[in-house]
Amino acid sequence: MKFSAHLAGALALAVSAMGAQADEYPSRAISIVVPFAAGGPTDIVARSMGEAMARSMGGAKIVIENVAGAGGTIGPARVARAKPDGYTVLIHHIGMSTAPTLYRKLPYNPVEDFEHIGLINEVAMTLLVKNALPVQNIGEFLPYLRQNASKITMANAGIGAASHLCGLLFMSALGTNLVTVPYKGTAPALADLMGGQVDLLCDQTTNTVPSINAGKVRALAVTSPQRLAVLPNLPTLDEVGLKGFNVSIWHGFYAPKGTPKAAVDKLEAALKAALKDPAIIKRFADLGTEPVAQDKATPAALRSHLISEIKRWEPLIKKAGAFAD
Repeated sequence: MKFSAHLAGALALAVSAMGAQADEYPSRAISIVVPFAAGGPTDIVARSMGEAMARSMGGAKIVIENVAGAGGTIGPARVARAKPDGYTVLIHHIGMSTAPTLYRKLPYNPVEDFEHIGLINEVAMTLLVKNALPVQNIGEFLPYLRQNASKITMANAGIGAASHLCGLLFMSALGTNLVTVPYKGTAPALADLMGGQVDLLCDQTTNTVPSINAGKVRALAVTSPQRLAVLPNLPTLDEVGLKGFNVSIWHGFYAPKGTPKAAVDKLEAALKAALKDPAIIKRFADLGTEPVAQDKATPAALRSHLISEIKRWEPLIKKAGAFAD
């Protein structure tokens, strides 16, 4: 009986220790994988969120790991294969919903291979033209475009990039095709627009607002359902006749499939707290975006949104024949 009591006591201590360890999460650094190079919009969002989430988790250490390449698919593949312990998470944008159609041999399933933690923000896009184009506003541009469609060049940052997706939807809404010019990133595409080598670009406000404010390009419209506080004088494309036009670049947090629910719950709570952080609200406003509502910063909301976006973009990508290797 004494032995049994001793054994029971040891087991109770072991279980208690295990529970304490679980409660201590995170007990070491959490790595947020960004599938793009440092300095881009997703990286900026990740670093801002990492700081705010660390504060909300009592000073936990959060590090940013840039794993760029292959159109943003190497990073998610690494996270999908990572140990599901809550210490490796992914931040990714709309590319999680387009990759299954763009890539014939995608090494992960965005819906099935991850625990979905929650949405972060949505970023509207701006339709820009070079300053030398003989139009002053969207009302002048649309008829000009229809008359000169075969001559107008539309830049994008590469297959699957936000600017590429916006271009596909814009051409579909107009029922016309434009000459598209893919670049290896937003920076060279925007530079050539400013230099007059291309005519048109649709890209995120996080990339375009500084050039717009500096007068280096002419902004015509925004792609959101409502006008933006950061660009209040620009009409929406819906306002000028492209009814229902809505493209936003959203970000979400993911963890490897099988990550313990306790860890997912703590990450979700940290995400929600960060999105209410005044520093994040101001930082996002400066970038022309804003945090999602609290009810969207949940696993169920991200999973539902992801599935909806996959269904939305699949027919457009297939119709355009825009596939990557």
